[in-house]
Amino acid sequence: MEVTCLLSVWMVVGAFGSTAPLHKMNDQAGRCIYSFTVHSANEARCADQGEAMTAIQALQQESKAQRLELVSARARLGLLENLVNQLHGNQAGKDASLSVVGLVQTEVESLMREQAQQNAQVSRLESTISNLLLDKSLLEEDKRQLQEEKEELGQRLEISVQDIAQLRASQCPQFGEAPTMDSFQGSREVSKWNTEHSDYQELQSELADSHLFQKRPSTSHSVAEAVESDCGMLVWIGEPVTFHRAENIAGKYGVWMRDPDPVSPYSHETTWRIDTVGTNVRQVFEYYNTDQFMKGYPSKVHMLPRSIESTGAVVYRGFLYFQRRNSKILVKYDLKIEVITVQKELPNAGYHGQFPYSWGGYTDIDRAVDELGLWAIYSTENAKGAIVLSKLDPETLEIEQIWETNIRKQSVAFMICGSLYTISSYSSPEATVNFIYRTSTETSEPLNIRFEYRYGYNSMVDYNPAGRKLLAWDNFNMVAYDVKLSKM
Repeated sequence: MEVTCLLSVWMVVGAFGSTAPLHKMNDQAGRCIYSFTVHSANEARCADQGEAMTAIQALQQESKAQRLELVSARARLGLLENLVNQLHGNQAGKDASLSVVGLVQTEVESLMREQAQQNAQVSRLESTISNLLLDKSLLEEDKRQLQEEKEELGQRLEISVQDIAQLRASQCPQFGEAPTMDSFQGSREVSKWNTEHSDYQELQSELADSHLFQKRPSTSHSVAEAVESDCGMLVWIGEPVTFHRAENIAGKYGVWMRDPDPVSPYSHETTWRIDTVGTNVRQVFEYYNTDQFMKGYPSKVHMLPRSIESTGAVVYRGFLYFQRRNSKILVKYDLKIEVITVQKELPNAGYHGQFPYSWGGYTDIDRAVDELGLWAIYSTENAKGAIVLSKLDPETLEIEQIWETNIRKQSVAFMICGSLYTISSYSSPEATVNFIYRTSTETSEPLNIRFEYRYGYNSMVDYNPAGRKLLAWDNFNMVAYDVKLSKM
């Protein structure tokens, strides 16, 4: 123990040198205490107790001041943290607000699109309703006329029965059975001809004698060819010969056609018929020959892939040319293979009631075939209701040439040898062919050629250059007229 103490004292003495005097003394418990004194470079003597307390208090005040500064710094730091958080919160709120605005704009655009679609649907519905109301008014007018015809037929039937009774009473020679009530059952029986009856045989004899629809050489290529043929100006129209009567109300208006330049398997006798009353007209009745047509027995019924509009259809070189419903699109339909081969819009043409013939029926666009080929008869906004003629390529339906006439659209019109003819009225007993427009000279002049309406309501007239006939649809009845042309 003593050695350890000595070593410790020696180390201290070694560390501080001779400037640290060593003292030895016993404490109250009798233990040996070694102490040494080190001279301070800053203090000459030790502070007394009062001075020490003053120094301690000064240190405490300084420590307190430092703590207050620390608390103040912490408070300022908290405020800064809150401000930073608020700034971050504002930025997030701004981003959220922008996101909400974007969603609202997207929703508004979606609602506007839905509104536009609804408006379009409403417009289509209004158009459909308008068409239905128009069709309804037409049907009501037809119903009224049919009622009048029914009453007239009833009166005529009663008179006929009385006449027959008088003839029987006078014992006149009988050439057949007297008519009975069963023979007057309305339009359902009109088309069922009795081939053994004398009336039918008489009509067949008349047809044979007059060579009705006799085949003529086709000359439908150019103006020069038309001039070299027996083309000329219309000078006379014969009386109508009735071939058939429609069976129901759908046939009040219609169109019947024969191909002036037929291709196999069709002939000049093959007949096509379309009843055009209705909003979805698609049936085309085909008759192999005149006999079938007169009896009312179709050999085939075509169901068109598109609805037809108006009575302006024609058949040419094995194709049916017609106008699509509620549009200015012309359609070329192959009757043999039963497909649409060409669809072409007629530029600027009025349609669906803009510039129809005076009898109505959405007859804005009419087609015609003559010695020169295929034509379109219509009007435009620029022409303001005057007839516009377009010569069409039958293969592509492209317009080859256009003529703007000074003739207003009236009841019906047709083409012969490249000249346009119009009829003054569709129902007047005094109707006439009243104008001609020559495409060769682009001139027009008035005419006065009698045109007889036997049944009082003509909705279609077309020229057939092969048979040199006018085909017409006169109030349910399909009739034909002979014509004469002057030499050119």
